[in-house]
Amino acid sequence: MRLVRRLALSFLFLPFALPALAQDADAPVPSQCLAMAQALPRATYASFTPAQAVDDGTVTITYAGHSTYVIETPGGVRIATDFSGVYGSDPLPRVVTMNKAHRTHYTENPDPAIEHVLRGWNPEGGPARHAVVVDDVYIRNVPTDIRRWGAMEESGNSIFIFEVAGLCIGHLGHLHHHLEDEHYGAIGRLDIVMVPIDGGMTLSVGAMSEIAKRLFSSLILPMHRHATPIGEFTGSMGETFDVRFSEERSFSVSMRDLPRRPTILVLDGI
Repeated sequence: MRLVRRLALSFLFLPFALPALAQDADAPVPSQCLAMAQALPRATYASFTPAQAVDDGTVTITYAGHSTYVIETPGGVRIATDFSGVYGSDPLPRVVTMNKAHRTHYTENPDPAIEHVLRGWNPEGGPARHAVVVDDVYIRNVPTDIRRWGAMEESGNSIFIFEVAGLCIGHLGHLHHHLEDEHYGAIGRLDIVMVPIDGGMTLSVGAMSEIAKRLFSSLILPMHRHATPIGEFTGSMGETFDVRFSEERSFSVSMRDLPRRPTILVLDGI
């Protein structure tokens, strides 16, 4: 996992990037969500990235289906996660993220009108590396391995992190293995996390609940909900976490609205 450690350190030590450079994945900007205190106890973090300059504002999150959540930022940027074109395409998002475990998580022919197509793997080999500012949101990734055709493929998946309105929002993607300390260090703080709970296509419910407990996000949004009863996952999380069921597919949230008690929020949908 030396690669993960190098990626984490690259975010920690790079100089503050100018807005023009923030669009270049070779020049990542500092992240407000990284857990610098663990790696550098005496360091003080500051960031002047435009996407991170405002802590105010409301983000709307919609469960479109399967592993696709649609994130709408205060500045009007529409993002669809694990985009295959089946969910979250109307209206068309400006940004899509993808993972390639199954065709339900990516498309080989995204609409050319989508401005930013962020693949969780690198078609040319090696890890994918994204550090993109789109108006008021900063998007980065943490590579993980993926299981394909019975073998593990290094850096074939990505955890995507969206930093907007002071919130740190994470999508675990098609996660196939436990996370190590280096992964958690590269992820940093997550206020909201989208967690696959299928119990087998990714990880077991027990393993996924261990990851969710360690991340200890204010809001946990289950996905991959077709195979595992919600109660199996919520029961494995213990009494520390509240559970809320919503009859709506969408909710709006700001830093001020985060629940005091960490909460599993189950939105309407499949």
